Amino acid sequence: MSDTPTPPLRRTSLHATHHAHKARMVDFGGWDMPVQYSGLVAEHMAVRTGVGVFDVSHMGDIQLRGPNSLAAVQKLLMNDASKLQIGQAHYSAMLYDNGTFVDDVVLHKLGENDYLIVINAGTREKDVQWVRKTIGGMGGLHITDVSDYYTQIAIQGPKAADTLQKLTGVDLSAIKNYWFTWGQVCGLHNVMIARTGYTGEDGFEIYIPSDEPTSARVWGEVLNAGAEFGILPCGLGARNTLRLESAMALYGHEISDTINVFEANLGRYCKLDKGSDFVGRDALVKIQESGGPTRRLVGLEMIERGIGRDGYPVFDATGMRIGEITSGSPAPFLKKNIALAYVPMAFTELGSEVFVEVRDQKVKAQVVPTPFYKKPKKAQPVAELHVPVS
Repeated sequence: MSDTPTPPLRRTSLHATHHAHKARMVDFGGWDMPVQYSGLVAEHMAVRTGVGVFDVSHMGDIQLRGPNSLAAVQKLLMNDASKLQIGQAHYSAMLYDNGTFVDDVVLHKLGENDYLIVINAGTREKDVQWVRKTIGGMGGLHITDVSDYYTQIAIQGPKAADTLQKLTGVDLSAIKNYWFTWGQVCGLHNVMIARTGYTGEDGFEIYIPSDEPTSARVWGEVLNAGAEFGILPCGLGARNTLRLESAMALYGHEISDTINVFEANLGRYCKLDKGSDFVGRDALVKIQESGGPTRRLVGLEMIERGIGRDGYPVFDATGMRIGEITSGSPAPFLKKNIALAYVPMAFTELGSEVFVEVRDQKVKAQVVPTPFYKKPKKAQPVAELHVPVS
């Protein structure tokens, strides 16, 4: 037995607030975080049909500033940051030399020579070390771990804009998806307001000072503002089922240091031709030149009765094991049992039948399009029809 004491779980500035709301807390990547409040299904449905609010302050943030910051970002990340405008964000990833994932990230362009990389909670320390190791030797660059500077609150759902609009004078309708601005929220100045999220719904993430009284006050004001829309505080359980319905990758499940970009179906975010080398590029070019990946992530819908859970094995009709589920659960909004899984390329065609082992039984499933859920498109106003008078 190790004599090394287990470090205490880290807490966000909203920790006491979660307890006051009777949240059920769990260890998530070394953080004491709410997994649910009123119940996973109720929270999931609130986000799909109205609005929910999440504490995502456990996420990490790395700021890169200086005249060499764009060159550093281009070396570090696989997407093409040269196309970003100030106030714009995009999805990207840090890769190892072999083209597998250090982490997936969201990159924000704060200003000229000023970028913010949002990283995952469970990989915070590893990511910061990787950034310093990979680009720390470049001149004209200042790297700052600003993870603990902010409380990050996600307001998500079709009524997210209506909720947040009550608390700010900023015209939220002018912020496009994956763009952000700065403005006053709940009386706080210079708050970053980003139209981003991890639920597959419309929504915003706001960055406020991380002191406990301010965080608790803003959380309360968000709940009050969303009360007429049935807002619920939401935990990591609903966040997971929401992102699964939307087929969004989770580190340690759909992406890891053993999975490459093409296997993960994320090649559209990987710009091999962006004109600057990045870590992992050479390996990905070789994979592409050799015919591409031998397996790929697919969406599965259970045809027969049974729930495919994380880690369950996947078989072909002959009983040969061909893969494994990375994430799986009932989908509360879709009312189906769904999963993401890695299978050989021969089984990636839509409609392909496979079998998931559930409690020693082989349960039939089929490959279906992803994302499983797409938010409804907003109805466009119908142009008024002018009929000429005869």
